[in-house]
Amino acid sequence: MNYEQSAKAQTERLMADGHATILAIESSCDETAAAIVRDGRQVISSVISSQIPLHAMYGGVVPEIASRAHVESVDPVVDEALKKAGMTLSDVDAVAVTYAPGLIGAVLVAVSFAKSVAYSLGVPLIPVHHIRGHIAANYLAFPDLEPPFLALAISGGNTLIVDVKDYTDMEILGATRDDAAGECFDKAARVLGLPYPGGKPMDELARQSQGGVYDLPRAHVDGADLDMSFSGLKTAVVNLAHNAQQKGEPLDRAALARDFTRAVSDELVPRAIEAARRCGRRTIVAAGGVAANSIIRADLKAACEKEGCTLYVPPLRLCGDNGAMIGAQGYYEYLAGRRGGLDLNAYATMDLDEKE
Repeated sequence: MNYEQSAKAQTERLMADGHATILAIESSCDETAAAIVRDGRQVISSVISSQIPLHAMYGGVVPEIASRAHVESVDPVVDEALKKAGMTLSDVDAVAVTYAPGLIGAVLVAVSFAKSVAYSLGVPLIPVHHIRGHIAANYLAFPDLEPPFLALAISGGNTLIVDVKDYTDMEILGATRDDAAGECFDKAARVLGLPYPGGKPMDELARQSQGGVYDLPRAHVDGADLDMSFSGLKTAVVNLAHNAQQKGEPLDRAALARDFTRAVSDELVPRAIEAARRCGRRTIVAAGGVAANSIIRADLKAACEKEGCTLYVPPLRLCGDNGAMIGAQGYYEYLAGRRGGLDLNAYATMDLDEKE
C-alpha cells in the first residue's frame, strides 16, 4: 500500500469515528513549536522553542538565522511534545502544519518535516494557514465558542478583520495596506530604546503614562474604510524620536508609547465594531500576538460592552505563535476534507481565504 492509499484509508476511518489526535507543527517565524491536540479543542501537550535571544542583537528576525535554528530545533521539539503527551508517533492520527504565510525558509522547515512524518506513518497531512490558526486558538480557550463571529487578527506580520462564517469559511473584510500592527510596535519600540520583541516592553512602558502628549496620525483609506494603514504612524514616531535626539530635547518615552498604542487601537477597535455591525455579528474574537496588549484588550472590551457584543480574547499563552493553534484549526480543516499531498509547498504570502 503506497502513501496515498494508506492516508486515504486512515481518513476514512477517522471520518467515520469523528475523532482525531493531531500532531501539529509551526515554524513560520521565530518560534519552533509542536503540539498534540485532540478533536480541535483539547491540548494534550504544547512545546515552543523561542529564537528571541538569537535575533535580539539585530533588533528583528534574521530570516537565514531563523531557518537554521528551525532545522536544529524541529526534531527535538516534536519529540518533547510527544514525550509530554505520553505518546509515540504511532498514536498520531494526522499531522497538521503551517504552510503559509511566513518567512519562506522558516515555513519550509516545518512543511518538510511534517511531510516526512505523515509519509512514514501513512496518515493524512493537513495544511493550515497561520492566521486561521491564530483565530482557532480561541477554540482551545473557550469550549463554547463556535462560528459565526467577527475576528480581529493582529500579529507581527498580518492585520486583518475577518468574517468567520464557519470553521473553514472565512472572508476578509478589512486589512492593512502596508505594515502590520505588530511590526509597527517593534519599530516604535526600537527607536524608544526598548528590547526586541517590542510588544511587551511597549505595553509596560505605556502603562506608566496617561499619554495625551503627542498628536499622532490615524489613517483613513479612501473607498475602503475598513482597511488600515500603519506606515504613517510608524514614520511619525521615528521622526519624533530622532528630532528630539538631534535637538537635544527631552522625549517623554512613556507618553509616546501610550499615545502610539492609543493610535494603533483607534485604527483597530472602531473598524472591528463597524465590521461586526455590517455583517450582523454579535460575537467578536481577537487573535494574534498584538491581542496580548493590555490597552488594546481593554479598549476592545469597552467597545464590545458598549455595542452589546460578546468578546473572546485568548489568554496570553495562546496569543503568540504556537503549535496548539495549528492543531485546533487543523482538526476543522481535516473535517472539511482539506488534505496536503507529498508535493505540498510552502508560501511566503497567502490570503486566509485563498486555497493552494
